[in-house]
Amino acid sequence: MAETKAEQPRLTLASSDGEDIPVDKDVAERSVLIKNMVSDLGEEAMTEAIPIPNVNAAVLKKVIEWCTHHRADPPAPTDDDSDSRKKTTDIEEWDQKFMQVDQEMLFEIILAANYLDIKQLLDVGCKTVANMIKGKSPEEIRKTFNIQNDFTPEEEDQIRRENEWAEDR
Repeated sequence: MAETKAEQPRLTLASSDGEDIPVDKDVAERSVLIKNMVSDLGEEAMTEAIPIPNVNAAVLKKVIEWCTHHRADPPAPTDDDSDSRKKTTDIEEWDQKFMQVDQEMLFEIILAANYLDIKQLLDVGCKTVANMIKGKSPEEIRKTFNIQNDFTPEEEDQIRRENEWAEDR
């Protein structure tokens, strides 16, 4: 039987904007960065707030929400070429709903997952962006992500010719 919430050891994470956020130790340790910090700090990690200087409170709370939902998941494979990692853009239903945030928050979650070394959350964030791009023309992608086109028509035509081989025909 799993430990009840009352028995679960807790850590405090200090966000970049100075908010202290209490979190169950097993949830926080979904982050390889935090897990390593806790093992380095020992008992001090349980009493002092652990600074997370690159992540603000709003984003850190979203990351903790994801980690709480996935607390019982097996750890991510360490081998990058592992067959167990899906090479598709399929995303679980709960994760799809979780990622239905504005673009700025989505990108902040991806950056936080990368900084905190939470491989599975990083994968979900990147797959979400990939699904936003899939099947769109360059113009539609620029519009979706508010990207300025800095190519001249001649440069754009040259790039299209050089990359014809990649087009679906």
